[in-house]
Amino acid sequence: MSIERDQTNNSTRGSLRLAPNVEDLEEHKRKLPRQFVNFTFYRVRPEWRMLDDGEKTPCKEEFARAVDEFRSELLIRTYSTVGLRSNADFMIWRIGHDLEPMQEMTSRLNHTPMAKYVESTHSLLSMTKRSMYIEKDCAEHTEDRVHVVPGQTDYLFVCPLQRTREWYSRPEEQRQEMMDENLRIGSKYRSVKLHTTYSFGLDDQEFVVAFETDNPSDFLDLVQELRETKANCFTLRDTPMFTCRRRTLAECLEALG
Repeated sequence: MSIERDQTNNSTRGSLRLAPNVEDLEEHKRKLPRQFVNFTFYRVRPEWRMLDDGEKTPCKEEFARAVDEFRSELLIRTYSTVGLRSNADFMIWRIGHDLEPMQEMTSRLNHTPMAKYVESTHSLLSMTKRSMYIEKDCAEHTEDRVHVVPGQTDYLFVCPLQRTREWYSRPEEQRQEMMDENLRIGSKYRSVKLHTTYSFGLDDQEFVVAFETDNPSDFLDLVQELRETKANCFTLRDTPMFTCRRRTLAECLEALG
């Protein structure tokens, strides 16, 4: 228990009230429901560009309506990758507490007229989880990690991550030391916000990492510096890397041509 002084009535007269107990807050965080996180990348087929505008417009409108139907159940963000990758044109980022609405949304999209002209090229599934490495670091990294809150930055960089078997055979203290080095480097790049989610048993990768920023150059410098860390020696895979620009769904679909 801590004591705080209430000075609303008299500057020299105080009353006692209970401040939130740190241990209680931590216990509350542990009980919060975790989230499912999905990044799905789509590519438009060449047949799409052979349609005239009169055929494209109703297809795009129906596709957008289908996505909007699930915004009350899922947190949805859309990004354009046109011109940034040859195998993806746009991405839908979905966050929710249940897989069912994600599957229902995908099924709904599959029944739209536009489904004949777009295909999913990559889908990364993960969940939120509190990280022992972050919790042991400085106070600025101890925020709620079981809820992903997307920001309003222009760019999002997404990639799967998988460690080597040797990483997990190392003592916890050694892994902690290597992760502390990564965290110290990351704290230098204030313009880059990291979301780490976990895929163990859910998908082919072990983690999905997503970086939000308005400055791609800062992200590039961050990744280059992380390549020189000890922990990087235990990275088995961290590709493909997707560069995404935040756009409305209407803008993403319009960019398809």
